Amino acid sequence: MSSEKLKVKHSLRAYFCLILLFIINLINYMDRFTVAGVLTQVQTFFAIDDSGAGLLQTVFIIFYMIIAPFCGFLGDRCNRKWIMIIGIAIWIIAVMASSFVPANLFWLFLLLRGVVGIGEASYATIAPTIIADMFSASKRSRAIMFFYFATPVGSGLGYIVSSNVSSLLGGWQWGLRVTPMLGILCILFIIVVMKEPKRGEAESAIVNSKQKTSYWEDIKAICKIPTYVYATLAYTSVIFTTGTLSWWGPTAIEHSIAMRQNLNNTHELSNEQKNSISLSFGIVTVVGGILGVSAGTMLSQLWSHGKWCFKPIKTVRSDPLVCAIGSLFAIPFLFIGLHICATNITLAWMFIFLTVFSLCLNWSIIIDLLLDIIVPQRRSIANSWQILISHLFGDASGPYIVGSVSDWIRGSDNSPAACFQALIKAFLHT
Repeated sequence: MSSEKLKVKHSLRAYFCLILLFIINLINYMDRFTVAGVLTQVQTFFAIDDSGAGLLQTVFIIFYMIIAPFCGFLGDRCNRKWIMIIGIAIWIIAVMASSFVPANLFWLFLLLRGVVGIGEASYATIAPTIIADMFSASKRSRAIMFFYFATPVGSGLGYIVSSNVSSLLGGWQWGLRVTPMLGILCILFIIVVMKEPKRGEAESAIVNSKQKTSYWEDIKAICKIPTYVYATLAYTSVIFTTGTLSWWGPTAIEHSIAMRQNLNNTHELSNEQKNSISLSFGIVTVVGGILGVSAGTMLSQLWSHGKWCFKPIKTVRSDPLVCAIGSLFAIPFLFIGLHICATNITLAWMFIFLTVFSLCLNWSIIIDLLLDIIVPQRRSIANSWQILISHLFGDASGPYIVGSVSDWIRGSDNSPAACFQALIKAFLHT
């Protein structure tokens, strides 16, 4: 076979692998937010308060972030394809099992949601490094952008699918059983079709000049890179906000609508109303996320190359600047969106959309920045420790903290008005 045909074959395989990784990432994020889409039903079934509901996400993230460094270690040293297969298999079993837990065993449901985090960590840690080994330069930036479209799209679909499937089949548990079935197909495609690229294949000169080092030496090396350290700290703040908003957002809106209709609680809302809330939140997340991820990557590239209006202010620091601007604008948008939720839901949706858009400017840029500054043999480790730190102080603690503060503010008053006001105040105080 000629070198030209080999090049075309390699390129097609790389794009197919990218699409497959995107689909798996999409399903992962769908699963992560299926519970959020039916959270009030889960609370009723297990008879738990806001702090208990927040603990569901916290336990998931704790397991997720604890296993991430171990997966990072393996990802730089072992076959990444089989690490992902094992991780996805664990995730499928845990999700399916969690949908059969009886009402008196909340601790078991909590534990299984944690095990789901173990499965997802094996994939999230490794997938970006595989993409980095298949693409380079601007192609890699676009590939990472496409891969991270799955974050908002999957999150939005999680709300929509879980709520609608639960209503259609008469139980919130059915909403959790959709993603494992899709996950089985993904495992088959990985086994049959996917071929793992060599580490640093797109940057062979760097790989050939790099000697093997110990795990501790790798950690010390990445900690000496200021850009990596500061980017991780900033990313943690973004994760705290997005994780907390995505978990409690639909629930807060349900309380606000029940309050406006003078209902005694959210259980009196019709299935159509609940589905409409999940659908709206899902659409806002999907559209705002896609536009945000796209805009972030494009703005960063235009700025770094000095094109169009960025010609007079061309800079190599475009990545962190775009991230900073997005985070800065998200603050007032979130504040306004939460405050007007009870009086003008349409305007509130608009500001929530702007919040999601602004925060998602960061998503692919942060990972692309990491891949630029870390050598191929240390990328899985660097990504895993960024996951650990950002989730430990981000969405591992965020949902539980907000839920606990909400319970403390609300006291024994379980009316929709009290629940809504308590959640909003908890958002703003944390």
